[in-house]
Amino acid sequence: MNFRRMAMAMAIGLLISGACTWFLSRKISAHVVERPVAELKYAAPVHALKAGETLRADSLEFVSWPAATPLADAFVKPDSLIGRTAMYPLGKDQPITEQYLTAAGSGPGLAGKIPDGMRAIALRSDEVVGVAGFLQPDSRVDVLATVHTNQSPDPTTFTVLQNVQVLAAGHQIEPDPEGKPTSVTVVTLLLSPAETQRAVLASLQGSIHFVLRSGSDKGTPSPTSVDLAELVGGQAKPVAKPARMSAPAPPARPLPSEITVETIAGDKQSKDTFRINQP
Repeated sequence: MNFRRMAMAMAIGLLISGACTWFLSRKISAHVVERPVAELKYAAPVHALKAGETLRADSLEFVSWPAATPLADAFVKPDSLIGRTAMYPLGKDQPITEQYLTAAGSGPGLAGKIPDGMRAIALRSDEVVGVAGFLQPDSRVDVLATVHTNQSPDPTTFTVLQNVQVLAAGHQIEPDPEGKPTSVTVVTLLLSPAETQRAVLASLQGSIHFVLRSGSDKGTPSPTSVDLAELVGGQAKPVAKPARMSAPAPPARPLPSEITVETIAGDKQSKDTFRINQP
């Protein structure tokens, strides 16, 4: 009997405490004032922009962004954006950051993609067909040259540059979105000033070849060269040396007409003279 009363009392207590908790929570939530979430305003394109397009005042708008996660190098004023060129495609309402734009004052086109201290050089080669036209902007290539040297009459091929970036293939400065191959004869490379000198000198000495490599391959093995004799597996012919000439024999000395023989026997000494018959 006492057990039933205790169970009923506990149940009634739980009901009363639950009702009080619910009532108090409603009262407290009624007095809570919702605080607005802090936001930032960043400049973004009104419509999608392609690489190479110039930003204008009518192509920009401002989009909201949570202040708790600010974006580095984003723009809060449109004045510094007008006249800049997009280096990469930008989506609609995508906040514009510095790395998507060409350098200020560099102007549109290829010049805006050249970092400080680097150079762009265009090299011509018929061997681009060797990679089936898949040599596109942002590809990584090795540059080979085939020349004739004074050391061997056979042509020699050697590596001039390794792991350099392609800025443009022909007049195309952006990769094809669908990856379609395009055969070109002029390739523009991004090089340092020292590498530019090597490329120019190699192009004047012989033909240039571009070798496509993986973008993830950062290796730069020691460059080697190969000539025609090594290619066919033979050995280079030794250079013929001139025959060694012997010194002329000295002229024969004339024979004397007579000869004297001195004989010594104990304390006696004598001399005999003999006449020599000349041939």
